[in-house]
Amino acid sequence: MQYTDKELQVIVDKVINSLKKTDRVVCSGKGDIPIGISNRHIHLSREHIDILFGKGYELTPIKDLSQPGQFACKEQLTIIGPSMRAIEGVRVLGPARKASQVEISRTDSYVLKVKPPVRESGDIAGSSPVTIIGPKGVVNLTEGCIIANRHIHMSEEEGKAFGVKDGEYADVEICGERRSLFYDVQIRVHKDFRLEMHIDTDDANAAGVGNGFMATLLKRS
Repeated sequence: MQYTDKELQVIVDKVINSLKKTDRVVCSGKGDIPIGISNRHIHLSREHIDILFGKGYELTPIKDLSQPGQFACKEQLTIIGPSMRAIEGVRVLGPARKASQVEISRTDSYVLKVKPPVRESGDIAGSSPVTIIGPKGVVNLTEGCIIANRHIHMSEEEGKAFGVKDGEYADVEICGERRSLFYDVQIRVHKDFRLEMHIDTDDANAAGVGNGFMATLLKRS
């Protein structure tokens, strides 16, 4: 398709106006916010821990996570979707929650043949069903499979320093092998949170980053 000079100018003006909406900074590669890569994982309720591992079973912490009170467990489980193709070795994270939840990437969803929505962790109403297989039993979740949204944890003091509030959305620049700009990253502020941006493996691979890379929060006009 060929554009007239007038049409091209309209397109250029739209691009320039779009860029003006964000106060861009030079991508130095240093950034302000550490990045944590979130692989597929499972959160379990007390009821489902009993079903999958046996009555009264206690999860085995092996590593503290960045957010206080959260930990990776020795236990790993298998998940299956309508494709009947299993994804094995999915890490359980503790502590127990009120409702079980499986967080996967978009790539994982193609393997399982599920259509999980992009949601904030804990928002599972109407999300995709998935089956969890453990050493002692099976749990069929009618809802609970999501793709976690991109988000940044920060303390109340850090929120004030960045000039953002809990529940707001911001744009974030990541300077990996492939410099990327992520839009609509949710800000999550709590007195017990520690500063870290969470993205899944798909986003990390797309930007060419790993744990320990840094991200820059961009102020919106």
